[in-house]
Amino acid sequence: MKSTAAKKTRRRIAYIQYTNPAGYPPLEHSSRILVNNGFEVLFLGAQSAGSDMLSFPDNQSISVRRFPATGKGWLQRLNYVAFTAWSAAWCARFKPEWIYASDPLSCPAALAVTRVVRSNTIYHEHDTPAFNLQLSGMQQVIRAARQKFAGSADVCILPQQYRLQEFLSETGRVKPSFCVWNCPSIGDVAEPRTDPVGMRMPVRFYYHGSLNSERLPMSVLEALLRAGEQAHLTIVGYETVGSIGYMSNMLQRAAELGLAGRVRYLGPLSRRELLLEAGNADVGLAFMPPSSNDINMAHMAGASNKPFDYLARGQMLLVSDLADWRDMFVVPGFARACNPYDTTELTNAMSWCIEHPEMIREMGEAGRRRILSEWNYERCFAPVLAQLSGMGQRE
Repeated sequence: MKSTAAKKTRRRIAYIQYTNPAGYPPLEHSSRILVNNGFEVLFLGAQSAGSDMLSFPDNQSISVRRFPATGKGWLQRLNYVAFTAWSAAWCARFKPEWIYASDPLSCPAALAVTRVVRSNTIYHEHDTPAFNLQLSGMQQVIRAARQKFAGSADVCILPQQYRLQEFLSETGRVKPSFCVWNCPSIGDVAEPRTDPVGMRMPVRFYYHGSLNSERLPMSVLEALLRAGEQAHLTIVGYETVGSIGYMSNMLQRAAELGLAGRVRYLGPLSRRELLLEAGNADVGLAFMPPSSNDINMAHMAGASNKPFDYLARGQMLLVSDLADWRDMFVVPGFARACNPYDTTELTNAMSWCIEHPEMIREMGEAGRRRILSEWNYERCFAPVLAQLSGMGQRE
């Protein structure tokens, strides 16, 4: 009887996102933190090409509902209207104390829902949108809804400080806003590695995430070949709409280079599975282009899950030779930097790893300890949790 009574008194929060929320680890982390602090969680998401196979681990206090997102053009717009009505119906039934909108596409639906349910609101923008100069009707609706929701939300979250400052400047927002890095949960952190370093050969390089030429360039294969037989590569991830066929081309090229036995592609895995796989590797690849007009690509240090995930599993890092990445990961001693699109530079970096297995272990362990002490989602999300805990149900 006590457990039933406790369940009835739990506070409620509904996440709204017009894609698969399981493709965003920070949402999983924050929802679990909230559950541990007395919340019941409802995710209202949609089907999404590329990440449909991903799902959250089972938790009796977290429910996930996904709307079938289909069609293009007018069909897609009608689908979104239906998604909005569906979200409003669920929230009217669930009666959340908080609405957590977590991308620009969710803003029109979240605004509609707040007309049905009087809730406190959170806006979490994972990626800053780039609206075209000549906006379509749908883009105009999304931009206007984002501006209104971002300005009125009780709490806003962005994953990178520069992006947050630009967001505040653009929206004129004055209410509480937080930079929350996309760190892993403390529960994602592996135990210290105890196997002898000499038993770790060959050196296993590792990548997980979306698959495209910017994040995992073809130069990786040529560098792997030049670095020698002790260099192996494991790839976990999925293709997005703009990169369909990339992995097939990469595997074909690996076969042409005679690397078929040294390159493994495991496809998309659940977060639990990919973290287990990461724990079997030595060096994580976290690459970004040298320059970009996209604010998200140009300011990714802190917003990228990859390097934090790799460090949580005891890997050292190979990162792009960019100032913010050097400051965050190279200077503290967790990584080496190179130009990943220059085969010679990347080969030299991989060869260094092969020649210094003890350093790989030391750098990975230092990073693992940093995740435990500072770079974890529990610590980063704490100011947001304090804000949520201090606000009651909106009247």
